[in-house]
Amino acid sequence: MGRLVPAVTRSLDILELFLEGDGTLSAPEVTRRLQLPRTTVHELLTTLAARSYLTQIPDQPGRYRLGVRTYQLGSRYAEQLDLAAEGQQVAREVAETCGETVHVAILEDTDVIYIAKVDSTHAVRMVSAAGRRLPAHCTSVGKMLLASLPQPELATRLQGREFTAMTPASITDPEELAAALADIRERGIAVEHRESNPDVSCVAAPVRDSAGRVVAALSISVPMIRWSEERERELAELAAKGAGDLSVRLGHRGP
Repeated sequence: MGRLVPAVTRSLDILELFLEGDGTLSAPEVTRRLQLPRTTVHELLTTLAARSYLTQIPDQPGRYRLGVRTYQLGSRYAEQLDLAAEGQQVAREVAETCGETVHVAILEDTDVIYIAKVDSTHAVRMVSAAGRRLPAHCTSVGKMLLASLPQPELATRLQGREFTAMTPASITDPEELAAALADIRERGIAVEHRESNPDVSCVAAPVRDSAGRVVAALSISVPMIRWSEERERELAELAAKGAGDLSVRLGHRGP
């Protein structure tokens, strides 16, 4: 491994300061927060501004904000992101932690499509495949994605739909589904017990992009022989963490 270059490290430290607060800083603020010499900070700020990584705010002399070059780099990074590939990597990490089957899915109309999947290490496990399509109202990922839609869009998508049951536990009543989605919005986690598979329960959490939009959901599926209220709580936390990690990979910076 090569040696870290101090000047480059300090420049990156300065840029990362702009991710906090209102996104503007003065030279004295940078000096105080990084505990660097004033001359060094001035030289680094001048260099970053000359290369358009920072720009001085016209009506606030001495204050800086991120420049256009950082936007260009971020845009190029976003163009290269592959939700399926990133999802597969995070799903693998989550599955290694819990030993259960992990999915990442997206919403298409009123169905979900699984775009990533990592199998459980147990002999008894859920049988599924990436690319599979299921009714959203019967799955934890689907209900999570439906609950994340703006109300007008949700109403349009569900208008006139017939909610077909996959198991005796599937929700088929519109009012019951509306109540379930409201609960999911409040909790931030979706749970389904035997609604898509009579032998499996699942928990799911939302995945957000750089703009904060929910673009996918990550779920953990467990056969009922390994399910309990305590296990549900554990997996809900793990699903939320995994979804959060994937969101960060997609550029999301929120909580």
